[in-house]
Amino acid sequence: MKRINLSISVALLIFIGCGSVKTSPATTEHTDQEQSSILQSEKQDMLDALNAVRSVARDCHNGAGMLPSAKPLTWNSELYASAYEHSSDMAQSNTFSHYGSGTESDVTAFNSGGGKSYFFERIISNGYTEYSILGENIAGGQRTLDEVMKAWLASPSHCANMMNDDFSEVGIAVVTKEDSAFGIYWTQNFGG
Repeated sequence: MKRINLSISVALLIFIGCGSVKTSPATTEHTDQEQSSILQSEKQDMLDALNAVRSVARDCHNGAGMLPSAKPLTWNSELYASAYEHSSDMAQSNTFSHYGSGTESDVTAFNSGGGKSYFFERIISNGYTEYSILGENIAGGQRTLDEVMKAWLASPSHCANMMNDDFSEVGIAVVTKEDSAFGIYWTQNFGG
């Protein structure tokens, strides 16, 4: 029987009130296409930044003491697809949570008949089905890769996810929607 260990990190790195925003499908489609092309050129930078963090032993201040350096992660397109789905959902629905919005932009929940998706459901729905451990980090409001990496490192649970040597693969996505609460939404999905 497959043992599943789910690792979750949530930190409101910037706290701004959440609301609800409805966008037209045409607007969402354009944003998705634009973000996909932008991210294509930035994937290696995001992977390199995360692997640089993992290459150094560090204390994440999570009670585990000094964590040893961890092996480099490889990019996984299914984890990326689930991360992108969630960042896009948070941006389009003006929400910030590991739960999906339960709206049309919460693609996994919408396609399964309703409710709100959870990170492991989005990961599985996007084709990542062979795993023993999954994890997710989210962030909102950081304008650069350097800013978001520093914010995640300052959070004990986010840092612990990034340093977890049981993870072997990652997908990272960022979506911008200026008229939303955070303006920019980041998701890291981990698997191993």
